[in-house]
Amino acid sequence: MSGAGKTTISFALEEYLVANAIPCYSLDGDNIRHGLNKNLGFSSSDREENIRRVAEVSRLFAEAGLVCITSFISPFTKDRDEARKIHASAGLPFFEIFVHAPLEVCERRDVKGLYKKARSGEIKGPYPGPPRSHCLVFVYSCCWC
Repeated sequence: MSGAGKTTISFALEEYLVANAIPCYSLDGDNIRHGLNKNLGFSSSDREENIRRVAEVSRLFAEAGLVCITSFISPFTKDRDEARKIHASAGLPFFEIFVHAPLEVCERRDVKGLYKKARSGEIKGPYPGPPRSHCLVFVYSCCWC
């Protein structure tokens, strides 16, 4: 969900890996949607294409020897499964991490006004978490220390 802390966690992990001489790059919704995917909206088909492009770009980073961390809202299991297949077909590992935060924490951290839009029916959400993931991170606070 938006505001759960996905990007904050991914950027912190990127910083840690780089500081330990592990080449790494983080892709998140903002840095991708303002460039590569700026022509995509939030319809089901656009969300699917967004995740497909991210999977292909992250595969390229991984093939070049970098750890690529992606932090995206990916509500559809089939899209995450397709991303997993893109990596598997290249012989690359794929780890799905779900960042779970209570709705009230996400709403307090909502700088984009997405929850207000969801409550008014302008956009769909929030989405349930995945049925399975490699790791589950729980966030219980609205502040990072």
